[in-house]
Amino acid sequence: MSTKRAAIFDVDGTLVDTNHLHVVTWWEAFRQGGHRVPMREIHRAVGLGSGDLIEHLLGKDRDTGQDDQFVAAHHALYATYFDRLPALDSARELLRALAGRGWEIVLATSASGAELAVLRGAIGADDVILGAASADDVDEGKPAPDPVAQARELAGVPSDRAVFVGDTVWDMKAAAEDGTTPVAVLSGGIPRADLEEAGARAVYRDVADLLDRLDTSVFADRE
Repeated sequence: MSTKRAAIFDVDGTLVDTNHLHVVTWWEAFRQGGHRVPMREIHRAVGLGSGDLIEHLLGKDRDTGQDDQFVAAHHALYATYFDRLPALDSARELLRALAGRGWEIVLATSASGAELAVLRGAIGADDVILGAASADDVDEGKPAPDPVAQARELAGVPSDRAVFVGDTVWDMKAAAEDGTTPVAVLSGGIPRADLEEAGARAVYRDVADLLDRLDTSVFADRE
């Protein structure tokens, strides 16, 4: 029987402090396209893939002909921050600590391409990251379980040998649907109660808090 274990991490809002940059740049992308979308609504949609985020905020009956314009505008605006995306405190150290304990480290994110490369650079722990399940690798993004399942497959582990750490309700729902243990951090700005209702088994202030309490976390339970 395999003793491999996978520690799967969302990136935006979990390892890198980018959620509010996404809020502002999506807000501006929608504004340029003639839509006024409250920032609080965009904030709660962050973590969805671009197409799902647009549908969630503008509805299924929107003019879908504008979708590519919104995506391109968001990407161009967000890319202006690529040279200074800030990793959250202890993100790198947490990944290395888990790798040192024998965990396979995999990312599961709606980011892809150049954006994912920049995020990985900000984290600065590619030496311990086995791989990443990006938006390009799955048919459906979170809250569907596909990204979490793809990340597990990269690590070669079943769901009962995996823990997923994320910051949104979409992350928690995706992990719970996959059967992987969902763990939440509050660094993305989503309330604890919402994360717990979506399935979070444990909630930490941020990855630094999780690192500090690693020996009493679900990661210790599986060692």
